[in-house]
Amino acid sequence: MDKRIDQVILYVKNELQQAESGHDWFHIERVYKNALHIVEGEGEVDLVVVKLIALLHDIADSKFHGGDETVGPNKAKRLLEELSFDSATIEHVVKGIENISFKGGNFNQVFRSKELDIVQDADRLDAIGAIGIARTFNYGGYKNNLIYDPKIEPKIGMSKEEYKNNVGTTINHFYEKLLRLKDLMNTDTGRQLAEGRHRFMESFLSQFYDEWEGNA
Repeated sequence: MDKRIDQVILYVKNELQQAESGHDWFHIERVYKNALHIVEGEGEVDLVVVKLIALLHDIADSKFHGGDETVGPNKAKRLLEELSFDSATIEHVVKGIENISFKGGNFNQVFRSKELDIVQDADRLDAIGAIGIARTFNYGGYKNNLIYDPKIEPKIGMSKEEYKNNVGTTINHFYEKLLRLKDLMNTDTGRQLAEGRHRFMESFLSQFYDEWEGNA
């Protein structure tokens, strides 16, 4: 393995030491592992680019930087330049970071590549299933959002700005994002893995509503 990948890993671990636990090193590590698993079924790809996008995609999530979407790509670019990666690799990774996020599902993704498709699926897999449920409630607690209020309806089809500024309930987030991800997967492997995680979330919500109404 390129020793520079090890240097990137050390950098990311250091940068994310104090990160909210849904967007910390362990999130990065899970996405990295998911991406390597998906690669196995996707034929020839630039594995270095896949690894770098996976490792650096959340190096500075805009949610924790006042909504500024340039911080992460700029950090990644500086690091990769310092490590003497070639310009084509750096450009690919930076564009991948800029275009990986869900952003309400109505974001006009201006860059696509097989490598980004793989990491995007890997990242979305970590947003659903048991891990996704845990991350969602952790972030909701971090933001002091309501768990659920039957009077507050989910907001489907938000614009990028509406999604960024939305303050809703944690349960509504399932409908606004998580339950939509299964149908947004790019790869066959991603779709297969998403099916089981999606069903788990549906089962969780069914149990949640039963308990909320005192029926379970």
